[in-house]
Amino acid sequence: MNALLEVRDLTRTFGALNAVAGVSFSVRAGELVGLIGPNGAGKSTLYNVIAGAIAPTSGGVVFKDRPVAGWKPYQAARAGVARTFQIPKPYRHLSVVENVALSALLHDRTVAAARESAQMVLAEVGLADYLDAPVGTLTVGLLKRLEVARALALRPSLVLFDEIMAGLTPSEVKGMTHLVAGLPARGITVIWVEHVLYAIMQAAPRIMVLHRGELIADGTPTTLARDPAVIKAYLGEETSLAER
Repeated sequence: MNALLEVRDLTRTFGALNAVAGVSFSVRAGELVGLIGPNGAGKSTLYNVIAGAIAPTSGGVVFKDRPVAGWKPYQAARAGVARTFQIPKPYRHLSVVENVALSALLHDRTVAAARESAQMVLAEVGLADYLDAPVGTLTVGLLKRLEVARALALRPSLVLFDEIMAGLTPSEVKGMTHLVAGLPARGITVIWVEHVLYAIMQAAPRIMVLHRGELIADGTPTTLARDPAVIKAYLGEETSLAER
């Protein structure tokens, strides 16, 4: 099967810093791939390049067989790439449902249709009781779920999740993990950056590890938990990858 996304020898520098250094990988349609690494490993920079927020210094990105390195965020969204942010960035002067309806308008022709789509997505992420709530009244955990809803309302073929579990309670983490794990069956390919490691271990059959801008491992959770390079760079001990 052809890759949905290919990252080819990608490098992004900021002055003398190699934030991403010669990273290459591919993701097939329907995959759920975890992406982990310590703070400063280059995960956010990699996302920014894929989603069109910044251009690479060198190397390429291919999405649906089309070279897209250096494209703009609106081009990425129209092509089917959505993302969330570590720090949620909603429109704070709008309500919850209005925020998600704005994303839905990428495909829906009317505001009424977009609002209906938004309500469906909000129900999926557990925000059905907050449709008309002002964004400023939401807790951190609820804002994280709103970020997910805004991304899914774009009807993406690829979604880049960035630490969507932060601020969620254990029961909320369980629900969100179930939601993420079910997305490939709905035709949504997922790359997922997460520091709540037990969640990503449960849901992602494949995990990639970045360290100092380099991709140092790519395999199953069980394999990575025993990889000396991964343990040294990130985990500290073998059991920590899977434990709560």
